[in-house]
Amino acid sequence: MAEVITVANHKGGCAKTVTTLNLGYALKELGYKVALVDLDSQANLTTCFGIDNPNSIETNIAHLMIAKIDEEPLPDKEQYIISKDGLDLIPSSIYLSVVDANLRLEMGSERILDEILEPLREEYDYIIVDTPPSLGSLTINALSAADSVIITVNPQLLAMMGLQDFLKTTKKIQKRINQKLSIKGILLTMCDSRTNLSKILSEQVKEAYNGVIKIYDTYIPMTVKVGESVYYGQSISEYCPDSKAGIAYSKFAKELISHEEK
Repeated sequence: MAEVITVANHKGGCAKTVTTLNLGYALKELGYKVALVDLDSQANLTTCFGIDNPNSIETNIAHLMIAKIDEEPLPDKEQYIISKDGLDLIPSSIYLSVVDANLRLEMGSERILDEILEPLREEYDYIIVDTPPSLGSLTINALSAADSVIITVNPQLLAMMGLQDFLKTTKKIQKRINQKLSIKGILLTMCDSRTNLSKILSEQVKEAYNGVIKIYDTYIPMTVKVGESVYYGQSISEYCPDSKAGIAYSKFAKELISHEEK
């Protein structure tokens, strides 16, 4: 039975998409069956998966959500799951922005994604959901469907300022919609050890939340190799597994599994 993990933060530039992709690959390399879900209308995860034109995909997550809204049956999973190197993806497209608008008018819309993913749980060990940089209906759907959430935090001042707001929203969803939702932990990303600001803000996160929310020992360093891997439509483990970020994501996956086994 799959654990559904949402990777989220309502601020942009926190490496949500890169983390979703590379955590998925790292868990796959550890022998787990993994599916990724692109729940962002920008379709960056879909592009990172090597798909040059996401809008050309005949069936994606937007079509599935519309089918659920209209109470129509979903197509066979072979029509909407894309496989690559032993990893599966439910892709996205700009059409998801239309769905986002419709969700705001739909009664009980926060459970739509959960209804889509529930039949897939038996087939995977992990289902990892990438989210848009907002606290809108799509992110609420992702949190409502999840067993847990990983919060990616870029240790820069503006990114740090929104963390408390995101935690408040998560607690509301825990209380009102999804009581099984837990905060899996905070992953520090895009860390530049050369700057004092990055070091200071990283320490502030640890001081503020350590003991209340797990702060992962692994942090993801700032490196050009991540940007290059995205450009070539590859995970960092494919593009440059020996880079600092490649090693870090592999280490993070192992820390994630190790924490669950305790």
